[in-house]
This record gives sequence, C-alpha cells and structure tokens, in this order.
Amino acid sequence: MQFDVRTLSPEMVIGHIVVDGRDEADARRQVEARGLFVSAIHPVRGALRRGKGKALSLVLFSQELLALLNAGLGIVEALEALLEKESGPGTRSVLERLLGGLREGQRFSTVLAEQPQLFPPLYVGIVRAAEGTSDLPRSLSRYIDYQQRIDIVRAKIVSAAIYPCILLLVGGGVSMFLIGYVVPRFAEVYQGAGRNLPWLSQVMLSWGQFAGQHAGSLAIGFALALAAAITAVRRMMANGGLVRLLGRLPGIGERVRIYELSRLYLTLGMLTEGGITIVQAIETVQGMVSANVKSGLRLAKQAVEAGLPLSTAFEANGLTTPISLRMLRVGERTGDMGPMLTQSAAFYDGEISRWIDRFTRTFEPLLMAGIGLIVGAIVVLLYMPIFDLAGEMS
Repeated sequence: MQFDVRTLSPEMVIGHIVVDGRDEADARRQVEARGLFVSAIHPVRGALRRGKGKALSLVLFSQELLALLNAGLGIVEALEALLEKESGPGTRSVLERLLGGLREGQRFSTVLAEQPQLFPPLYVGIVRAAEGTSDLPRSLSRYIDYQQRIDIVRAKIVSAAIYPCILLLVGGGVSMFLIGYVVPRFAEVYQGAGRNLPWLSQVMLSWGQFAGQHAGSLAIGFALALAAAITAVRRMMANGGLVRLLGRLPGIGERVRIYELSRLYLTLGMLTEGGITIVQAIETVQGMVSANVKSGLRLAKQAVEAGLPLSTAFEANGLTTPISLRMLRVGERTGDMGPMLTQSAAFYDGEISRWIDRFTRTFEPLLMAGIGLIVGAIVVLLYMPIFDLAGEMS
C-alpha cells in the first residue's frame, strides 16, 4: 500500500514523498535508504493494495534486465537504468524497493522474495541458484524461454476457444431475438386467424408468448445465472476444480493430464538446468500444479529422497507416460536430466498443439451446423402454418 511521508534531508530541507511499501516499517526503511529522515508517515487513503494487481510484467522486466546485463552493466546499474526510463508509478516503486534492498547489502534473490505477489517462488529460485554460479544472465534467459513456451501453448488454447464462444454468443443472441421478439408477433397473427396450428408450432408460439410477457424477469434471471456461472468457474479455476472436471471428460481428460505433465517437466527441466537439485525443484514446483499432480509429486519426492531413481518414482505415482518414462531413463543414464525433461515437455507441447488443431477443425463445423439447425428449426416452425395455408389455397 502507499504511504504519505514527510521527510527531512541532511541539509534540513523539508520534503514530501509517496512510497509504496508492504507496511509502515517497510516504507520507513525505503525512505531512510535514500538518506532522508522521516518526520511523519501515514497511509494514503483509498490506496489500493499491491496484491490486487501486478505492477510490472515479469517477462518484460526479465528481458530488459537481461539486455542490460549482457551489455556489461552490473545489477545495481541495470536497475538504476530501468528506473530512469520508467514513468509508471507502480513499476518505479517496485524498482526503488529492489534498489533499496541491494544498497543495504541484501542479495538480489532476498530482495525479490520480499515481494512474493510480483516475483513467484519459481523466479526467486532460479535467481538464487544463479547467485551460486554467478551466471544470472543465463538463468534469466532460461526463464524467458520457459515463460514464452508456456504462453505459446496457453495462447493456442485461448485462440481455439475464442471462435466457438463467438459462435455461441451470436447463435444464442439470434435465437433469443427470434423467441422473444419475432415469435410473439407471429403468435398474435395466428391467434387472430382462428386456424389449428401444427403441434410443434403451437408449442414454440406458446414459449414465445411466455417470453414476450415476462421479458424483464427472464432477462434478470439470465443475467443472474450468467453471473453465478462466471463466479463458479472462477472458484473452480482457483481451487483446481475446473481441471478435475475437465479430467473426467472422455477424450479431453487425457489431454489435460498431458498438458499438466508437460508444464511439470518444463518447469523441472528449467530449474535443474539452472543448478537446482531435483528435490529442491520438486519442492518449488508443488505450488504450481493441480491437487492430483501435487499429491503424486509429494510421494515421488519422498521416494527420490529414499534413494529411488526419478523415473521409478514418477512411474509409481502416475507422473509419466510410456514416452516420457523412456526419456527420463535415458536422462538418468547420460546424466543430462534437465535437458531430457525439457525435451519431454517439448514433445508433449507439440502433441497438444496438434490435438488442438484437430479438435477445432472438427468442433467448429459441428457447432456451426448445430446453431444453424436451431435457428432454421425456429424459422421453419414459424412458417409452417403459412405453408399449410398456401397448400390449401392451391
């Protein structure tokens, strides 16, 4: 949160600044790190807590920091350069806290760990491992590549879902317009004609009249149902219920499992390539997986600590497929477990991408056909009495 601080410089000049800190002690520490004395400090009213939104893009921050480090700048000089070019108050506050901690003599990983809402344990772990090998640029490069690969797969899934959602919205909107506006007006015409209607047409016209008479109530009910559905989906995503639900669907469940294993292997591969032991890597990744994978991963960690090979531990707890099991055994024989985990993830990323392409090519035409049938059935049922009348007249 933000704090309004009244300061006094060594030259006895009174100043006024606003800093972003975890608490009052953190804000006071930041101000004193600038060589200023704090005469008064209090929270800014209406200030948002940092946990409600990220102040910077982690990938962009890593890319810019990597470029400066490769240019020969030190970590403090690189952060100072980023601070000078940054105009956003949120990002400037984050960079100032990082610089304040480094100037106090803290390690870079320790300063990052003080802001867990911005820098996850995975990021802090690779930086801590890089401090032991003095190779921070290479670790940042690994993280950037790791995040970009995850984003590519996620983008494929999102893009594959956009078109069906648009079709459902358009088809549902057209159907609701026909039922709520067009059908009631046809019902008035047919009632005045005094003719017997086909049974299906009569049922649809009755529904249309009901929708026209209770349009406001139905709209409110639909909005409430939509809000409840969105809330339920968000909760399921937060507690892993959505993954469990998708895992039970035939045909999709196995793909969800492969996607989870791919992300698990990719993360473990990046951490082990960065110099982190496999046991520490498993501990770090446990907070990033679903409940089912987490339980198997915990048992696998215990088995590895007991002296079993990683491939055996993963196989016993359902964390492998036939192909990944063979690749893990090859990695154990050659001693290159990190690259082998990354190659396993790349193999499954390709399989997931191909399956998404096949699924969308099959599902989208079927969805379009289904929406067309629904709209066409409504139109045909509306005009069936007219067709009957035209047949009698002929």
